[in-house]
Amino acid sequence: MILSEVCEFIVDCPHSTAVDEGIGYPLIRTPNVGKGRLILDSVHRVSEETYQKRNARAIPKAGDLIFAREAPAGNVALIQDGQEVCLGQRTVLIRPDTNKVDAAFLTYYILAPEQQYRLLGSANGATVAHVNLPIIRNLDILLPDILVQKAVSKILTAYDDLIENNQKQIKLLEEASQRLYKEWFVDLHFPGHEQTKIVDGVPEGWKRKKVKDCLEYYINGGWGKDLPTSNNKFKGCVIRGTDIQDIKCGRFLDIPVRFHSEMDIVKRVLKKYDLIIELSNGNINNIGRTLMLNENILNISGKNTICASFCKLLRPLDYFHSLILYWEIQEMQSSGRLLPFKKQGANGINNFAFEEFLQHTLLVTEDKRIINVLDFIMQKISVLQNQLFLFTEARDRLLPKLMNGEIEL
Repeated sequence: MILSEVCEFIVDCPHSTAVDEGIGYPLIRTPNVGKGRLILDSVHRVSEETYQKRNARAIPKAGDLIFAREAPAGNVALIQDGQEVCLGQRTVLIRPDTNKVDAAFLTYYILAPEQQYRLLGSANGATVAHVNLPIIRNLDILLPDILVQKAVSKILTAYDDLIENNQKQIKLLEEASQRLYKEWFVDLHFPGHEQTKIVDGVPEGWKRKKVKDCLEYYINGGWGKDLPTSNNKFKGCVIRGTDIQDIKCGRFLDIPVRFHSEMDIVKRVLKKYDLIIELSNGNINNIGRTLMLNENILNISGKNTICASFCKLLRPLDYFHSLILYWEIQEMQSSGRLLPFKKQGANGINNFAFEEFLQHTLLVTEDKRIINVLDFIMQKISVLQNQLFLFTEARDRLLPKLMNGEIEL
């Protein structure tokens, strides 16, 4: 039996690029196709007119699968109830015949190692893996009874629900923290502000410091690519700007492993409380995205982890300065105060004016009441990230065992 025989249809997307119109329907490009679920963080959006044109072959609906043909090739996600989406470039829409196969089971079945090997082992492409439509349609499948399918998908869906709920909690904590930081550090409505004198715009006991004065040092990221064999002395992960949002949401199992030279390792190995800031990206809204390194990330990525070339490594003076800098950048990005430090280069690529940003001044306080609240929130996020890792690891261990019948239900 092949995949097309258990589906109503399998259709390719239009072979054209849709412009991000800012509002409207989510445009599902390949980065938005996760392992089982759609990733809607910073998703591009399109108008009703574009939605109708791009979905002329079939309108995606709940219970359909969207398959990524490349970057990341092989990922497949199930459209959930209430999600109205538009097909982006290099995606494939799969509509299961629910009389023959459970849609959620089919999603996990395609994601299982054996099926991924069959798909990607046949993938081609000079730069990135690219899965052709005939390979998808002709994928050999062997399905258990429909009741077994539903039982298996119920187990795996429960893990994905836990993962999604934790991701939502992290997002809510981030948003709440940005509002709190703005209230305290920008609007100056901090605890005890009524009794605090303001001198030259600075609360008594606070300081105004330049970003560069909050840092032990800062450097360019690592190369973000394989180095010549003669220089390959160390092996470790490379965190790219495109990984920042995934890592924050606990999707940090696939950070690429690269070789580094001894030169890269001297000062570029990441440490706890380091900040990685994204400098360049096609989407200007992503410029300035920042990640604070914690134990969860470092335990997974391992030693010799560096950041890629289109990022900056910031090493704050201490955890206190790391917290203040992190939330300052987060609030600046969400409020638009970061925009003056964004510019477009001669090549048309959006960049972050980092040297100018180093001169930016921010308020710093040693008030323990304020620092303890910010620390509490960051620690809560860290706990949720660790839970996400455990849930994801458990799901990924169970997936092949459930698919090959090693675990009986």
